[in-house]
Amino acid sequence: KNNKLKIIIKKKGEVAKEKATNNMKNKEKKANNGTAQRAELHRKIWAIADSVRGAVDGWDFKQYVLGMLFYRYISENITEYFNKAEHEAGELEFDYANISDEEANKDFREGIVEEKGYFILPSQLFQNVVKTARENENLNTDIADNLKSIETSATGYDSEMALKGLFDDVDVTSNRLGATVAEKNSRLASILEGIAGINFGKFEENDIDAFGDAYEFLISRYASNAGKSGGEFFTPQLVSALLAKIVMDGKKKINKVYDPTCGSGSLLLQMKKQFEDHTIERGFYGQEINITNYNLARMNMFLHNIGYVNFSIKRGDTLINPLHNSDTPFDAIVSNPPYSVKWIGDADPTLINDERFAPAGKLAPKSYADYAFIMHCLSYLSSRGRAAIVCFPGVFYRKGAEKTIRKYLVDNNFVDAVIQLPENLFFGTSIATCILVLSKNKSDARTLFIDATNEFKKETNNNVLQEENIDKIMKKFRDRKDKEYFARNVTKDEIIENDYNLSVSTYVEKEDTREKIDIVKLNKELEETVKRIDELRNSIDRIIKELETEDRKNEQKTEKKKSVKKKNGDK
Repeated sequence: KNNKLKIIIKKKGEVAKEKATNNMKNKEKKANNGTAQRAELHRKIWAIADSVRGAVDGWDFKQYVLGMLFYRYISENITEYFNKAEHEAGELEFDYANISDEEANKDFREGIVEEKGYFILPSQLFQNVVKTARENENLNTDIADNLKSIETSATGYDSEMALKGLFDDVDVTSNRLGATVAEKNSRLASILEGIAGINFGKFEENDIDAFGDAYEFLISRYASNAGKSGGEFFTPQLVSALLAKIVMDGKKKINKVYDPTCGSGSLLLQMKKQFEDHTIERGFYGQEINITNYNLARMNMFLHNIGYVNFSIKRGDTLINPLHNSDTPFDAIVSNPPYSVKWIGDADPTLINDERFAPAGKLAPKSYADYAFIMHCLSYLSSRGRAAIVCFPGVFYRKGAEKTIRKYLVDNNFVDAVIQLPENLFFGTSIATCILVLSKNKSDARTLFIDATNEFKKETNNNVLQEENIDKIMKKFRDRKDKEYFARNVTKDEIIENDYNLSVSTYVEKEDTREKIDIVKLNKELEETVKRIDELRNSIDRIIKELETEDRKNEQKTEKKKSVKKKNGDK
């Protein structure tokens, strides 16, 4: 029996080891695939940029690239949807792109908008438009008509608001593309051909966020153009991944995820990429004040195969006009709000009675809206939820109203952790930001502080988080054990003693990386050096004395010779 048990245990161990090895190989394969896809994407995107260089401002140019990228995606998506259904029905040679618009209207329009949220005629498909792009004298107006037709196909359906105004920023008739129709069409053809040449396979199976990668790449190239910066609207993918892992740690499922300042939707999309589809039961919610990024976020949802019924992205000022009150509470909130921006604050006397801000007894200062966003997130958080918010470091030590709000958060045990990130992680700013983690169901009254300022890889223009950095941070977030120079789990009393200061540096000592000097050893070395110098001086003195003696002898000999010579001469 013991032998059988040993064999069983051994086999189980071998199976577990093999499984772990396979998981590691799959992870490495995925990373390699991601690297190859990213390199291909960057090469193609920049080739397109070169083709229109000097004609379109870089910041405006990104709208055309991303708009056409989305146009290609929804065209291929709906084509694949129809083709799959027909192939399964036995029509193996069927291709939706090759049938007439009349046949499509008659046999394929009905029911598709309810399913996909939109409808595209075969003649309007990206792949058909690009075939004749160089010869089409009406290319720009045809594209404009096609995009408008896609948008209006949802009119009267539940998906109407998800598509309304989606292509407003993709103005293909704009003079920015050229002074004449011919110039516009030539540059549009270059963009279409470039986008068509990118080999993505199936978008949803990519090991990178293709749309987000295009956006991130363009921002890194163009952020300094004409003083415009999009860095505040995009959170780097691995920072987004860290936030996603924090809010989902220890949870098998959540009801829904929310981002009050969702930008292009990168944080929300990381939630989908990090976890299985069934983990997030009721979808993705976000609000964005910037019209361009609002459109990009909606495109991003579609692009990653999130149906219109599973996301709700709305446009407006989250602090003054929150648009998801009826959708609360949320089990997961991720956010990278604008740092220390101005807001109306106490200039609007009704806000102090707003259920989001009233509990703290103070409004965030008019010059710094950071705690307005933080209190908004806390208000929207469910009793079992967790929020991870990227913050400007000043919010953790500034006095006045901000200290009052910090006191409320600490006294009510809402602060789960504060994580100091490396500097220069984000486009457009070199600030070393922090992640504030809020929770309404903490198991104790301690707060974890992690100093991750050294967890990065240096690249050309920015520092980047790597998987191993994220794994190290998450391991400490789970075990919550103190580690010198890296993490401390601090009691509420200690935070109160420090006047409610939540800066990581207050609780986690920085390692002194300067060379340590042993004074005793140094003194001994100095004594030996002085002794050696004295010996050398004595040696030099002896040598000099010997030389002087030798010189005197030589002089005496010379004088003697001269004297003898003189005597002989006198004779």
